[in-house]
Amino acid sequence: MPRNEYQSQLAELREDVVAMSETVADRLEMGLTALETNDKDLARTVIEGDDEINQLYLDLEQQCTDLIALQQPVAGDLRFIAASFKIITDLERIADLATNLGEYAEAADDDVFPSVDIQGLGEVTLEMLADSMAAYADEDRELCYAVNDRDDELDTECEIASDTVVRELIEGEEMADEEIETFMEDVSRLLLTIRDLERIGDHTVNIAARALYMIDNNDELIY
Repeated sequence: MPRNEYQSQLAELREDVVAMSETVADRLEMGLTALETNDKDLARTVIEGDDEINQLYLDLEQQCTDLIALQQPVAGDLRFIAASFKIITDLERIADLATNLGEYAEAADDDVFPSVDIQGLGEVTLEMLADSMAAYADEDRELCYAVNDRDDELDTECEIASDTVVRELIEGEEMADEEIETFMEDVSRLLLTIRDLERIGDHTVNIAARALYMIDNNDELIY
């Protein structure tokens, strides 16, 4: 294959990975909005859209496999393709977690703990996702480290949110027996939401770590 065509295929892979990340970010934002507005139709759209993300993942996996099998890349090109493959795996998992948010929104009736800022946590994850993908697209090593550092802040915020739920649960007023089961289901969904947002943050760090490896052959952030 002519060199120019090979380089074009590498550029296309990068563009397609970024495009997948934009679709995933849209799903995440929709899931967060469905939770905030109690929009059941939007929640259902997020849930049903998971198949599209899975197909994007499979198509990009095939692109990576074909480039490795047919071109036998070395050095920087091989790191780029390997990083791209790992990144689409993290993007697919973020999409799964966005689907979880849609399922929580579909099942929930009320905001049982308005003092817990789920939307604020969600905005942090969206920003981290955008920054990690910018690090990949623009080969920006500083953004890789910035995403990693911000994950510590997200972990702390998620821990505070979970502690708030538990504290308010303990201090809450007594309920009739018929109300307790529904309330506890709401509490469980909220704690799962916080956990899933924390996990999304972890996946963005994985993306940043692979981007740094791609840029500098540096596995410092990979764990």
